[in-house]
Amino acid sequence: MSLLVKICGLTTPDTLASALDAGADMVGFVFFPPSPRHVGLTAARELGRDVRGRALKVALTVDADDAMIENIVETLRPDLLQLHGRESIARIRDLKQRFGLPIMKAIPVATDADLAPLAGYADVCDRILFDARAPKDATRPGGLGATFDWRLLQGLKLDRPFMVSGGLSVDNVAEAVRITRAGGVDVSSGVERTPGVKDCDMIRDFIRAARAAEELSVQ
Repeated sequence: MSLLVKICGLTTPDTLASALDAGADMVGFVFFPPSPRHVGLTAARELGRDVRGRALKVALTVDADDAMIENIVETLRPDLLQLHGRESIARIRDLKQRFGLPIMKAIPVATDADLAPLAGYADVCDRILFDARAPKDATRPGGLGATFDWRLLQGLKLDRPFMVSGGLSVDNVAEAVRITRAGGVDVSSGVERTPGVKDCDMIRDFIRAARAAEELSVQ
């Protein structure tokens, strides 16, 4: 199965076009006001139209309530919901029943202990995203540009597809794929000039490097 490449936190037509033209499999839109990558509903509607079925549209939320998710679903028409908060297994089950969309749950990782809840989430989620655990004083979740020890995922037995995120860049994506044998990679800050400002050349370079890593992994 080919490696899935996701470019997350897209906010402008030009960076979205760069991701699509370079062959991104997934494009992510962040609906979380504290994030510098937050996109409003009006902008999301326009950006979503530009995708035109060329990639999967992913809506990222953090502990959002039903009303917010309903607005996002109606506006963006996402193919996948990415949950990046403290959503419980019961909450995810309820969301799947209400909205009928596949769900990818982000699991923050720093130590082996962080993998303990994995089996329960794998039972209800369609895909798992392993991300670096945010520092204790962070104001938002996610890797925030930091990697985690990818060796923690070696030998992982998981009956769900999984992706890796957190601190990925053109320089380390091949190593991440080699160590984790992940089915996908997800990048955001690693293709930015400054927080929240994506760089078209960096997007293209990252996707190119991910595809090269994929080819090496099957040799």
